[in-house]
Amino acid sequence: MTRPITLILAALTLAVAVPAAAQEGTLKKIKDSGSITIGHRDASIPFSYYDDRQQPVGYAVDLCLRIVDAVKSELKMPRIDVKYQLVTSANRIPLMANGTIDLECGSTTNNLARQEQVWFTITHFVTANRWIAKKSANIRSLPDLKGKTIVSTAGTTNIKQITEINGAQNLGMNIISANGHPEAFQMVETGRAVAFVMDDILLYSLAAQSRTPADYAISSEALSVEPYGIMLRKDDVAFKKVVNAAMTNLYKSGQINPIYEKWFQKPIPPKGINLNIPMSDQFKKVVANPTDSGDPAAYK
Repeated sequence: MTRPITLILAALTLAVAVPAAAQEGTLKKIKDSGSITIGHRDASIPFSYYDDRQQPVGYAVDLCLRIVDAVKSELKMPRIDVKYQLVTSANRIPLMANGTIDLECGSTTNNLARQEQVWFTITHFVTANRWIAKKSANIRSLPDLKGKTIVSTAGTTNIKQITEINGAQNLGMNIISANGHPEAFQMVETGRAVAFVMDDILLYSLAAQSRTPADYAISSEALSVEPYGIMLRKDDVAFKKVVNAAMTNLYKSGQINPIYEKWFQKPIPPKGINLNIPMSDQFKKVVANPTDSGDPAAYK
């Protein structure tokens, strides 16, 4: 009798551990609940952040809303209630995996390691891992950071990579983590850290919003290529098919161009800053040939 009871208890434990969304599929979850939950960031400008009314806005948020329209069409639902859930670099993957959010619309790097936990849709931006420092610090190359205190954001590929570089090259850097991008930038601003390692597009936006943008320099040296993707749950084939088709249609129809221009080449809320960043050749290649690859070599 002992063995069958043990097996039954193990099966019950497994059933409880697997989120309902993973068991039934996101499309059914949306159909049954009449809602979809979008994970968003509070300060990943211009991808996903709060405007002056504390509403989630941004390039990735706009793309997610286009995906919601595609889901409405697929499920033949005239209305789907869009709910928003604030996420951080540290908790975004767990909240996706446990079914709390259905799409994560931010500035999340799609890589092969993360694909073991979550899936990604078609790449919506290609950036690079660089650092920002005050010009007065005279940090021109990676060796100039030797023995210095640098910062990156907790839970990101950036802090993982710079930690690995630090060990491999014996640079002796003191690497500290911040809870968010604004906090990390403030550490450089106030002298608590010499440099902030992060995706270059986020560094450009933080510098543009600072009190003295001309005081900062972003490294010409790139530590890696970072393709951004919208996260969804792993192994949800039906949902990924709808999401990928929606993104591919945006690219092939040219609808991506005004959306991109809105957030990267025009004044954006709340301060009317224009990042003035044209579409890169790397991203143009993705638009021409959509891919959800997590391999950096696919974007060279």
